[in-house]
Amino acid sequence: MSESSEAVAICIVTHDSAADLPGCFESIAALDHRPLEIVVVDCASRDGSLETARAHAPAGIPFQAVGLTENRGFAGGMNEALAHTRAPWVLSLNADARPGPGYVNRLLDCVRTHPEVRIGAVTGRLVRPSEPRRLDACGMLLTRNWRHLDRGSGEVDRGQWSVPERVFGATGAASLFRREALDDVAVEGEIFDSRFHSFREDAELCFRLRERGWEVIYEPAAVCEHRRFNLPERRSAMPAAVNLHSLKNRYLLRIYHQTGENFLRTFFPALIRDLAALGWVLLRERTSLGAYGWLWRNRQEIFRRRRIIQGRRTTAVDRWFGIQGEPL
Repeated sequence: MSESSEAVAICIVTHDSAADLPGCFESIAALDHRPLEIVVVDCASRDGSLETARAHAPAGIPFQAVGLTENRGFAGGMNEALAHTRAPWVLSLNADARPGPGYVNRLLDCVRTHPEVRIGAVTGRLVRPSEPRRLDACGMLLTRNWRHLDRGSGEVDRGQWSVPERVFGATGAASLFRREALDDVAVEGEIFDSRFHSFREDAELCFRLRERGWEVIYEPAAVCEHRRFNLPERRSAMPAAVNLHSLKNRYLLRIYHQTGENFLRTFFPALIRDLAALGWVLLRERTSLGAYGWLWRNRQEIFRRRRIIQGRRTTAVDRWFGIQGEPL
């Protein structure tokens, strides 16, 4: 690859992230890779995130900061960030992530080493800042009940998940995407689906990448620290609006990507999970009942988008249900 073909735009979406940004920018400044640029999109923060970003921007790295007047969520914010760069590679990065100095170079090394593979995204070994050190994400897997889980999440890091592999997907917290692939899977010019707002937008993007024949790769040599707060076991501590989006997005994901083949393969596991979710909402989380109403009110637009996605699909993803990964 030439230097121009290895230019990387680091795209960060913030919402009340001021406390995390200085440390995040320190990590970016220490990255070995150049050329870099940084695009920060702030979603109507009330804690001075936009001003903090401008004050702590690393010297010598081209920088843009865009302030939005409303919180469009990760998906809407990332779409805005992507509109401000044409770099051939995009690193989506959470403000609470701290990539190691070699993170970007090692991800690109993986791409260079496998020119025969049509790589659309590559992700690294994400670890939590805990003692003992625990894993956060080693690529994403897809279960038969339509859960998309971060491999190794919460496990004590004993060196497992140490082999580069093809995986179903990559977390938006710290993954490198080929711009050509993102443009290829865009629907009506939109790369991330803004209807998702919070949760599952990265998994939905990975469905479209795989349905268009792009590979997603896990590279364990690239290490990034990630202080994750949003975990399933912390659901009761999350804002009601975020939990509503999480429930809504689970069905939205399936409506877009369910096919006759994977319907038969996943019907009973998904049905059991759906009934459990409905029971939970009725008994414990009635603030999320609006998710079902939103899906019904927007059904025509949802199915119109499904027709576009399914009409562009060139590859089935059904084999990814229930497998951890495949050799690279």
